[in-house]
Amino acid sequence: METGFDPSVLKLVTDASLTVQIVMALLFIASLLSWTVIAIKWGVLKKARASAERFERRFWSGIDLGELYKKISGGRREADGMEGIFEAGFREFARLRKKGGLSGESVLEGAQRAMRVALSREIDRLELHLSFLATVGSTSPYVGLFGTVWGIMNSFIALGGQEQVTIASVAPGIAEALIATAMGLFAAIPAVIAYNRYSNDVERLVNRYDIFAEEFSSVLHRQSHG
Repeated sequence: METGFDPSVLKLVTDASLTVQIVMALLFIASLLSWTVIAIKWGVLKKARASAERFERRFWSGIDLGELYKKISGGRREADGMEGIFEAGFREFARLRKKGGLSGESVLEGAQRAMRVALSREIDRLELHLSFLATVGSTSPYVGLFGTVWGIMNSFIALGGQEQVTIASVAPGIAEALIATAMGLFAAIPAVIAYNRYSNDVERLVNRYDIFAEEFSSVLHRQSHG
């Protein structure tokens, strides 16, 4: 069934001014990149949570810590997440203890420093590209609004020389401009939602790592004074 006025969105985009088309292209690229980051971060955080759960079960299963360290350090891939924190702490603990001449507190402090460094690396890894989502979420609506204002301005300038102005002559130009605002919101809304969700997930993971580091320090404290 045909309607009286059914403009194609693609036609509105192609008929828009060059400036508005550039704005639309930038918003489309930003949206595409943000969805890529959203998908990648979802996989990274899901893997990090699963890895932490597996390692905690192994760590508290009663396995010998030296044996656990050998299995992790001898693996094919570089340890990350909770495994990386454990590996860094135990490696420094064993190195300082083997060195000799140090008190138990000095050995423990060295292991804790190594774990803090490993934890900082994990925070950087987990927060990677989150700032991009925040930038897209905060700036895309304004970029889209700029395209809309520019398009409407051009439409009214073009109508300035006409003696009789009707809705039919104004509507296409305004519709073209409003697409920029719609694209800005389309890029911003998923980015904002993902940023808030992933920031919360990262914070919870970091707290989990931090608690593990404290618990592991208690275990090393008992060993260093045993």
